[in-house]
Amino acid sequence: MMEFYVREESATYGSTKPFSVYYDNFERSVKLLKGDCVEILNQARENSVDMVFADPPYFLSNGGITCHAGKMVSVNKGQWDRSKGIEETHRFTTDWLRACQRVLKPDGTIRVSGTTHIIYSIGFAMQQLGYKILNDIVWYKRNAPPNLSCRYFTHSTEIVLWAAKNVKSKHCFNYALMKKINHDKQMRNVWEMSAPQNGEKKFGKHPTQKPLELLTRIIQASTKEGDLVLDPFCGSSTTGVSAFLNNRKYIGIDVKIVA
Repeated sequence: MMEFYVREESATYGSTKPFSVYYDNFERSVKLLKGDCVEILNQARENSVDMVFADPPYFLSNGGITCHAGKMVSVNKGQWDRSKGIEETHRFTTDWLRACQRVLKPDGTIRVSGTTHIIYSIGFAMQQLGYKILNDIVWYKRNAPPNLSCRYFTHSTEIVLWAAKNVKSKHCFNYALMKKINHDKQMRNVWEMSAPQNGEKKFGKHPTQKPLELLTRIIQASTKEGDLVLDPFCGSSTTGVSAFLNNRKYIGIDVKIVA
């Protein structure tokens, strides 16, 4: 994992926001870092990461309600998911996207998931920073929960923006593999997949966990075996599981590691 070298002494010295190495398995090329992703990425080696998958806070915790397992529950997930206003949200988005862009290799790419609450800020920040937007992927959730208020259409999609580091990037796209997976037809940008099944949550439930199927397709589409995948908001590390199963290296960062 030397390509993504970050001095471990900076975990306790010379940093306003210390971080720690939560898990490090050299043989399996897996490392988890606990701390602020911007702080960590700004200390890491530039041009060292092949692909980033980011699932940032959507800032949905506004006191409303939603449906989970057939029951009415609060949408509040924690203080980390509360918006401090449009300007602050966009500043936060720009800061972590800039930090990710710094560590991406010249031909590296990034995928960022989000709902309407955050995805437009992400797309605008990408354009401001000089990313090259390649595709938007629409993840259609076949098992989306109903809308209890009956005042809106049922929310059943999320967007995944795919972008290259800049306009000069020659991004990786495993077209033939994607076509093969799609029964020898060109794969479109609407992906129908269920939300995480119970078996994926047997070690604990993360409120914004993504399905392994989604991350596997993303990683297989945009990387080669041996590439380094980074997740700056790793949560339950579904990205890491998929990276490991597909023979990719993995760096996960989060302010709170779920184990």
